[in-house]
Amino acid sequence: MSKADVAALRSTIAALEVGRRQAKEVLPFGLNEVDGKLPGGGLSLGALHEVAGGGNGAVDGAAAALFAAGIAARTNGRILWCLTRPDLFAPAIAQAGLSPDRVIYVEAEDEKAVLACMEEGLRHGGLGCVVAEVAHLSMTASRRLQLAAEGSNTMGLAVRRWRRQSEASDFGQPTAASTRWRVSVLPSRPLPVPGVGRHRWLVELIRARAGESADFELEACDDQGRLGLPSQVEHRSAQTGLGRRYAAG
Repeated sequence: MSKADVAALRSTIAALEVGRRQAKEVLPFGLNEVDGKLPGGGLSLGALHEVAGGGNGAVDGAAAALFAAGIAARTNGRILWCLTRPDLFAPAIAQAGLSPDRVIYVEAEDEKAVLACMEEGLRHGGLGCVVAEVAHLSMTASRRLQLAAEGSNTMGLAVRRWRRQSEASDFGQPTAASTRWRVSVLPSRPLPVPGVGRHRWLVELIRARAGESADFELEACDDQGRLGLPSQVEHRSAQTGLGRRYAAG
């Protein structure tokens, strides 16, 4: 075998090994239609992901935070959550599967400090996930976070929160995040008895690197951090859709 053949064989083996690692290093949602839109069948662990509310109000913003909490809950290890306002309601994220004893909260002075804390947390390598609440995320900052996540194989979640409507337009600017999500609150399914049904969300996958855009009507995270599938959507005929791609189990 010539040197050229050996080099080609090594290159092929290296490519296969990378493919195996990439296939393993993802966090699936457990819903086939959602995972099918993501490269590797889930969210990349060593990557940065963005999540925002569908509007600039507190309700959609809270849904985005709970969506992120559900993802973080399904990773292994402690969670670092960086913010500038101490307004995160711990019992709510516990209902989304993220136990308070797993979370380390860091309250920073401003968003620059929040991003610095997030980067340090990602570079640490001993955390399951790092979450940061920010209104602004530049391409330069997101690249630093993406590289830090790749280097430690730790997932980063940037939850985009805005104090004023003018800041919401920043979410349309390009970043280095692997995926970008938008979560909006939908009416809960009526119950046959008095009470409130499981919350519902319109979850939009706006961008996925090497993947597809899509949107899904889903039930909010349960106490294991898992999204649900509304029963009437699950049994809906393919011909009666509303022009929106729904998750199918």
